[in-house]
Amino acid sequence: MKDVDSRGILTTCIHAGKRDNDVYGAMHDPLYLTSNYRLPADGSPVDWSGIHSNIYARNGNVNQFILQDKLAAIEGAESSVVLGSGVSALAAIFLTFLATGDHIICSQVCYSAVGILLRQLLPGKFKIQVSMVDSTDAAAVQAAVRENTRLIHIETPGNPTTGISDIAAIAKIARDCGALLSVDSTFASPLYLKPLALGADLSMHSMTKYINGHGDALGGCISGSRELIDRIKEEAMVNFGGIISPFNAWLITRGLLTLPLRMRQHSENAQAVAEYLEDHPAVRFVAYPGLQSHPQHELARTQMKGFGGMLCFDLKGDSEEHINFLQKLKLIAHAVSLGDTESLMVFTESTSEKMAYYPEIFRQGYYRFSIGLEDTEDIIADLRQALS
Repeated sequence: MKDVDSRGILTTCIHAGKRDNDVYGAMHDPLYLTSNYRLPADGSPVDWSGIHSNIYARNGNVNQFILQDKLAAIEGAESSVVLGSGVSALAAIFLTFLATGDHIICSQVCYSAVGILLRQLLPGKFKIQVSMVDSTDAAAVQAAVRENTRLIHIETPGNPTTGISDIAAIAKIARDCGALLSVDSTFASPLYLKPLALGADLSMHSMTKYINGHGDALGGCISGSRELIDRIKEEAMVNFGGIISPFNAWLITRGLLTLPLRMRQHSENAQAVAEYLEDHPAVRFVAYPGLQSHPQHELARTQMKGFGGMLCFDLKGDSEEHINFLQKLKLIAHAVSLGDTESLMVFTESTSEKMAYYPEIFRQGYYRFSIGLEDTEDIIADLRQALS
């Protein structure tokens, strides 16, 4: 990994990756809406499928390059790749570094698309062996290691439980068995968790969430060594066609400029909301890494620079009361996704097939709550009137 940029994070988010070579003197890098570029007319050789050639947008585009350079600077990585969605980035990791007969260990608490990929598609289509374990317990990860383990993939904080896995401990397990460690820390953003600095080989995010922050563009990113990222670019980006569009790369770059300011507000709001909910008599439980009651609170304090804007909670009462609460919300939107400017909440019933993989306290049902950028008092006031 390269040395982290000596400039502050606010400066890095704004200035890293900028080209400043627009012929018209534009202060911000323009949007390059073109699928192809002029070929050299002097007989120079052309690398038609090369990841560094600027000839066709599937090989890479200028807006992609700008975003990748900015992300690499933030992550302290040699290189980054941006792809069409967070799921595209996840699939890129799995398909680039796993082959038939290989074994992967993954967090059993994970994004639903990861569960489908690892429990159904990869074993069924490619005979890849999969162990889904509680990655908040490093001993469980160690116990799952096999001779053919090639990749360990963990999600921390876990979606939706906010469980925290010890990256440094699991990185040692991966090194000892000759496997790669990839970490999805979308819930934390690249500002509040630095997996590469803790020993991970790959750091992955759904840029659709906090990095973009405005709920208007899909994208995924992976950061790591140049050798590993070049392999992902060659296979998943060029040959599998997982490229991000120039427009989405431009939108996400725009959103990334304000990431430090947004994360600060998300986190401050979430801490206040979590404390309010934990003290409310109608609330059954709250899961937020910033609360002392969180089972991995101390690990989160040492591993993370902030606790982010995601929490889970549940209410006492029956199904009708749970639905009634959602219907009474006025400011908070009943919607999926996370990391938007608006506060978003979604309820998962106890009948969901995913419940078997979650800690016992979640299995009666839970609300996943993405805390937005509204005034703290307004978010709490909306909760108060709905809970009344």
